[in-house]
Amino acid sequence: MDIKALKTIIEKAWENRSMLSNAETQAAIRAVIAKLDAGEIRVAEYSHASWKVNIWIKKAVILYFPISEMQEIHNGPFEYFDKIPLKHHFKEKGIRVVPQALARYGSYLEPGVILMPSYVNIGAYIGSGSMIDTWATVGSCAQIGQDVHISGGVGIGGVLEPVQAAPVIIEDHCFIGSRCILVEGVKIGREAVLAANVSITQSTKIIDVSGDKPIYYKGEVPPQSVVIPGSYEKDYPAGKFQVSAALIIGKRKPSTNKKTSLNEALRTFEISI
Repeated sequence: MDIKALKTIIEKAWENRSMLSNAETQAAIRAVIAKLDAGEIRVAEYSHASWKVNIWIKKAVILYFPISEMQEIHNGPFEYFDKIPLKHHFKEKGIRVVPQALARYGSYLEPGVILMPSYVNIGAYIGSGSMIDTWATVGSCAQIGQDVHISGGVGIGGVLEPVQAAPVIIEDHCFIGSRCILVEGVKIGREAVLAANVSITQSTKIIDVSGDKPIYYKGEVPPQSVVIPGSYEKDYPAGKFQVSAALIIGKRKPSTNKKTSLNEALRTFEISI
């Protein structure tokens, strides 16, 4: 079944849930998830200088849950009870997976990905050369580029509903410091460096303080930005209080050697990782 036919069935089933009992509908939903798992399609993709969300694919992921039955999953001495199976055959796929790392079926990991003990949810996409470090989580439908380092304890939020909402997107060659939190479809531009404990939501003020006057962003960190956690003062009925912000303190220098450039950025701005 081609993509156009799959999309048509998914859209109809989304509007009429009684179709979920049809064998053809169930087969279409499972075909979409299989294509996600194989990296043949993506929840979001970069096209014509911008990111496009394939909403119909998100709908298929949501519809996959009601047609799936709970089942026991055994992994050595560990036992799970869930609707979504785990990914397998990492050796053949060229993916390094350290014990206790889990990736759900329907996520895609390009060859060369390294998973330390971490979790990758359905619909997520992780590019080649990227490392997901210890106890980091990559939420449903999150899009991680190539050669990205997700440090220990990072929380990358997932998004299934509302279906029109964009997932968290981290573009190529980014460094995300330990314990960062990125949720609500924020986008981190190419080669950006986030220091430890930076938290960004759609309401977080992202302030470039590297020039004479502050420049404000919302929901997006510009490419090559070096970002640290900060705060600003806000008036409330009870008084003035500090509110969390993300501060852009400079730009990462362009370099053909991304690792060298990253080390320079960390030393130059003396940021915690």
